[in-house]
Amino acid sequence: MSHILVVDDEKSIRDTLIEILEFEGYKIGQAGDGEAGLAYLKQHQVDLVLCDVKMPKMDGIQLLESANLDGISAPFIMITAQGTIATAVEATKKGAFDFIEKPPDLNRLLITIKNALDKSHLIQETKVLKNKINGTIEMIGDSSEINGVKSVIEKVAPTQARVLITGENGTGKELVAKWLHEKSDRSNKRLIEVNCAAIPSELLESELFGHEKGAFTSANKQRIGKFEQAHYGTLFLDEIGDMSLAAQAKALRALQENQITRVGGEKLIKVDVRIVAATNKDLKKEIASGNFREDLYHRLSVILIEVPPLRERSQDIALLTDYFLREICSNYGMPLKLIKLDARKLFTSYMWPGNIRELRNVIERLVILCEKEISAKDIELHTNMRNTIKP
Repeated sequence: MSHILVVDDEKSIRDTLIEILEFEGYKIGQAGDGEAGLAYLKQHQVDLVLCDVKMPKMDGIQLLESANLDGISAPFIMITAQGTIATAVEATKKGAFDFIEKPPDLNRLLITIKNALDKSHLIQETKVLKNKINGTIEMIGDSSEINGVKSVIEKVAPTQARVLITGENGTGKELVAKWLHEKSDRSNKRLIEVNCAAIPSELLESELFGHEKGAFTSANKQRIGKFEQAHYGTLFLDEIGDMSLAAQAKALRALQENQITRVGGEKLIKVDVRIVAATNKDLKKEIASGNFREDLYHRLSVILIEVPPLRERSQDIALLTDYFLREICSNYGMPLKLIKLDARKLFTSYMWPGNIRELRNVIERLVILCEKEISAKDIELHTNMRNTIKP
């Protein structure tokens, strides 16, 4: 059921529109002026806004502009009296879907609403598909810590410099790698990701460099490795601190000479690959322990980017919470739920040992299990967050 907000200072017109739209099966919200309309939009997931142009406090144009600034994507249909058509036309230039004269023609009103909702749903589906295909989401946050990371990405991405990303689990190292690729001149080529910790050491060399037919017992055919797949693109080596020393030696040679040899082969194959690596380990300690090659470390760490843990950027928690709340409610087709102040205070005081990944998982759990509002009591009931609160 689509959710429509009717914003008009004339109660008789609001009541008429609400009666018509409820009869058509729409869920309706209402506001008597622009300020009330904006407050409603911030608290509810609305699919469409029917908005009068001339209103007290905040007029329709100002409401449209404010909604755009707040990232509210619901389409606007402006309702206007004869004398304000020029203003309504101006509104369409600023992003309104269409405008309708008062008194509205019922057929035209319903057709325009249907067209606006169809377009809105199509745009939303396209966004979801693009995110699934690209796997890239926004980097949310305004703290000095995350702005520092964004600044380094902007400077480094257009270059060919190798990058080593460090940080705790769940801080967003993979997202940093994806943005480095997206903002580089290799973005039209592939980003190939390899989780070095998830592949057994005896198989990692074959995964990275490929193998020839007959190279080992189960090698029934030739296989192209990740280095070749990433030719002219970017190769992201996640959890590189878990790579075996044997694989490290071959990776070092590939970085030094820009060429690889498949397992069981002798032919040198040229590769043009930008390397971005990530780890949650202290590689200098791993070097001291003999678990990681110092020469490979220096090859990889031309640029070092340290992603801060969530507890060190607590001012971003509210932004991340609202972002995940909108995303998850939208994905599940649910109305936007309200997180109460006591719950937000609990979010801010929590240490988040699992960082952003844990925050998103907690919000998804609460969206599924809670009613319209999420309180601190709900958090205590459905999570173990009370066990790790900042002193």
